[in-house]
Amino acid sequence: MSLRKIANVVGLLQVFVALAMVAAAGVALGYGDGDAPAFLLSAGITAGVGLAAYRLTRFEGDLTQREGFAIVTLAWTATALFGSLPYLLTGVVESPMPAVFEAMSGFTTTGATIFRDIESLPHGILFWRSLTHWLGGMGIIVLVIAVLPFLGVGGMQLFQAEVPGPTPERLRPRITQTAKLLWFVYVGLTAAEAALYLLGGMGAFDAVNHAFATMATGGFSTRNASIAAYDSAYIHWVTVVFMYLAGVNFSLHFRAATGSFTYWKDREWRFFTGVVVAAAAVIAVVNLAAGSYGAAGVEPAIRDAVFQVVAIVTTTGFVSADYELWMPAAQMVLFALFFVGGMAGSTGGGVKAVRVLLLLKQTANELRRHLHPRAVLVARVGRKPVREEVMANIVGFVILYLLLCLAGAVAMSFLGMDLLTAIGASIATVGNVGPGFGDVGATDNYAWISDPALAVLSFLMLVGRLEIYTVLLLFHPEMWKRRKSFH
Repeated sequence: MSLRKIANVVGLLQVFVALAMVAAAGVALGYGDGDAPAFLLSAGITAGVGLAAYRLTRFEGDLTQREGFAIVTLAWTATALFGSLPYLLTGVVESPMPAVFEAMSGFTTTGATIFRDIESLPHGILFWRSLTHWLGGMGIIVLVIAVLPFLGVGGMQLFQAEVPGPTPERLRPRITQTAKLLWFVYVGLTAAEAALYLLGGMGAFDAVNHAFATMATGGFSTRNASIAAYDSAYIHWVTVVFMYLAGVNFSLHFRAATGSFTYWKDREWRFFTGVVVAAAAVIAVVNLAAGSYGAAGVEPAIRDAVFQVVAIVTTTGFVSADYELWMPAAQMVLFALFFVGGMAGSTGGGVKAVRVLLLLKQTANELRRHLHPRAVLVARVGRKPVREEVMANIVGFVILYLLLCLAGAVAMSFLGMDLLTAIGASIATVGNVGPGFGDVGATDNYAWISDPALAVLSFLMLVGRLEIYTVLLLFHPEMWKRRKSFH
């Protein structure tokens, strides 16, 4: 493990964060809210520290896999720390921990916020919140790999450590080409969504911000009431479509863009889509049968059901209705979706649909094995058998995921939260969903939470975004031992 290499790449990444701050400063200047100097100062500090670290630690050679894990974790941590500067220097946040929480929530695409009155914030800050989502959605490191080919030497190590899902997929032989293609699709879908918002009467600023937040499956909005602030079925349905697309494996989108529509052939896509349709149907029927929508009609009930199902399962966290007012059965369906997440290779968080699918297949095989002890049963995705080591990794991941949710809930209860809120906050941050249940529900925020609790939740967001192993490996003693060479 070379600390020199780690500091070098982490420093370089902060230069890109500084460039993003300059872009936010441009927006701030355009609207004249007075927050531009704070962004420029933040960019100067971030770029200065990043360039110093980069220039003082130049190295030659490859990155090891262990160094890749360390770089990703420490880069995201540093990015959240520097990303908190605009909140502090503009004065919209008074103390460091809430500012770090907001930045971590943005870059990890969680969407949990400490702001009570979002609409009173300067335009530069609103844009910065959305931009942190958009950069974090596809991954800051994937972006750097796309635009800096010389990092391709160790690119796969970084790519494997950051891209969510059991097995990161290469679309092209070179990892830099794969990163560029992923960003090409990401930018294209973001532009298409913003254009459709404009056609629906949304202002240009709101359209761009909500497109950033949707494609990143983040959930930061420029409105206090989130998407519910727009009394437009058109805007709601556009948001549903693009939240869903953001929750689908981007390699499928790329193939579709090149003329190969392979969605239906993908077993994970069929499972993911089936979960969305089934959950939305159940919630709509429950709410209509209970008379929750009264004279409003069938369409609003179906729209809200589909919207909240897609928002939760893709971990976007947008809100079109206060689901805590729904029937308990409908809330339980949403609660279950917190543990599913988007597809592997999407910008969504959570366990990931393919892991849930394989666990169900493995469970079915275990039941059959009790009936047929000598049978050789292998879990498959489509026609492809899943190797035993991959299956073991998935089982281990899910166990760690659930234990992390439990540990987070216990920590929150010790820090003074009631049981429902503690569970809701823990699951919502580990899964990068944002809104949870209790006092962090659909219409609530995280502003009232103490600094120690915000620190714990920030850690949970980071661990959840980087798929647990990447972060927890840093705490393993062998991670930092020098490798012995054998001759």
